[in-house]
Amino acid sequence: MKREIITTADGSTTIHLPEWDEQYHSKHGAIQEAYHVFIKHGLHHFVSSELVSESHQAISILEIGFGTGLNSFIALLEAEKSNLNIDYTGVEGYPVPSDEVLLLNYPSELNVKEKQLLFEELHKLSWEEKHEITSLFSLRKQQKMFNEIKDKNKYNLIYFDAFGARVQPELWTEPIFKAMYNALKEKGILVTYSAKGSVRRAMQSVGFTVERLEGPPGKREMLRATK
Repeated sequence: MKREIITTADGSTTIHLPEWDEQYHSKHGAIQEAYHVFIKHGLHHFVSSELVSESHQAISILEIGFGTGLNSFIALLEAEKSNLNIDYTGVEGYPVPSDEVLLLNYPSELNVKEKQLLFEELHKLSWEEKHEITSLFSLRKQQKMFNEIKDKNKYNLIYFDAFGARVQPELWTEPIFKAMYNALKEKGILVTYSAKGSVRRAMQSVGFTVERLEGPPGKREMLRATK
């Protein structure tokens, strides 16, 4: 399938799949979307809800769709900025090729050009192993399909960033969200850019309490689900 690097509305790049007319991130702004959906309504909401213990226990995050590494890179920056201990797991069925990684401009657009090599290193790290990237951020990448996730009560947060239901409807079904529900700890949170009614109902049917929230640029709403 043909793949193109395109520049989104906020100046950050993403990967476009012409055959599907689908992108890895919003064409209205890849970085803006990541911060709005996953940091503001995910990580920051979790931290402000006082669910983070005073013992500084690591916040465990599962990302569904490691993809370009943007969400994990921003989580690393947030760990440093807010002194948060983050244990991050990214699941990806089809890793992004190294030549495409080099064309992504996230460090420069996030004003951390000095971390360019660190961003590239996230993609070069071996799969299936836990790596201590900094004193506050660890990363484990797993190459597998989303329906192979069998974790139980393991994560505080899930960043659900799969391709949209229009092109991969099988990723937005009750069986997938049941696996997500099982993988979360009690009071764990799943956030996603999607706001489709069918997605919300699938989440609710497996036990989630679901909120509609203001969406990122280009989207009216997004969803946050709590176990």
